[in-house]
Amino acid sequence: MDGPLKELSKLEKLTANASGKGKVTISDSLDSLLQSLREARDAIQPGTVSPDLLLQLSQTVEVKKKEVDDRQKEIYNSISRLGKALDKKFPAVLPSYPDVFTSSTSVTALERTIALHFLRTGQFDTASVFLQEAGLNIPAESRAQFIDLHRILQALRNQDIGPALGWVAKNRNFLRDRGSPLEFHLHRSQYIRLLLSTHPPNVMGALAYTREHMGPFYAENEDECKRLSGCMAYLPLSRLQTSPYADLASPSLHFDLEPLFAKEYCASLGMSRQVPLRVVGDIGGGGALSRIEKGRKVMRERKSEWSQADELPIEIPLPPENRYHSIFACPVSKEQSTEANPPMMMGCGHVVTKDSLHKLSKPGGYDPLDRRVKCPYCPAESTHSSALRVYF
Repeated sequence: MDGPLKELSKLEKLTANASGKGKVTISDSLDSLLQSLREARDAIQPGTVSPDLLLQLSQTVEVKKKEVDDRQKEIYNSISRLGKALDKKFPAVLPSYPDVFTSSTSVTALERTIALHFLRTGQFDTASVFLQEAGLNIPAESRAQFIDLHRILQALRNQDIGPALGWVAKNRNFLRDRGSPLEFHLHRSQYIRLLLSTHPPNVMGALAYTREHMGPFYAENEDECKRLSGCMAYLPLSRLQTSPYADLASPSLHFDLEPLFAKEYCASLGMSRQVPLRVVGDIGGGGALSRIEKGRKVMRERKSEWSQADELPIEIPLPPENRYHSIFACPVSKEQSTEANPPMMMGCGHVVTKDSLHKLSKPGGYDPLDRRVKCPYCPAESTHSSALRVYF
């Protein structure tokens, strides 16, 4: 997207009437022309017109007209380059489909998702206007929960972990069942701040904090707790940043608390860690739509159709944060595994789907489970019955 964004940035600068060095904007030229016309009107005596004045006025109009034309040419050239950059970046033309959200139920669901997106991202004024114009009703309790979330995130941004710890205390059982490290990371952040926020470092205050708050986490985080104690040998900050404990001096240790807290808070509400419209933009706008349309075009040319309505016939690359579960694609059949066709590991360690395992079995023998299976990727052979189902 670098090309289109660069051209769009140039276009914005030109259309914003921001004057550069040695350049006159369209607004400046028009204002100057209007001022010249006013001065000429005031200079004309009743019943008399000076030829020199008219000649000067005509020349002024021509000069200003040329200035406006020059600026407009720059804008038109930028628009043309922007179009070419977009065409180059998106060579596949997206098709036009009938409106998907036509029923009242679909429209309401879409509008509700948009409203939740505004609330989830802290755009409360926008969400209020949108809810009013769309005629939607989000329970006051849900709005209060999002307001509370952003209140705590703002406190974390201001290096105040108190509100976050208050929420953790009320939801400790939920976090323990999830195996969440949130509470430990909050205390670790506060410990590092106590070490580095004073000159000389407040070692005794930091040690007192660990004895009071971090004892329950020692068993599960023994190695990290030892590192937190060992880093004191490399104080002050200038030495710590060049030591084996440099990661403890990184600002990300504190900044990462916000997304971690938002993830756990939303999980407690039964919501995804991603904001509602983020996945649509990342996956759909990131190339999935053009790939799907290209696949449909190829299939139409080959006069074939998708075999299954709930699967995509092509692979859509996903960023790591959008991979919610593991998927196994059989290296033999190229099909994704299902509950009816699970992945099976042969004796040699290679994995194929159950259907492919049956096809690879050599005929012969009375019991189908005792048939020999030749691995397609190595010389090893194994029996059909020795294959184990694999769970990803």
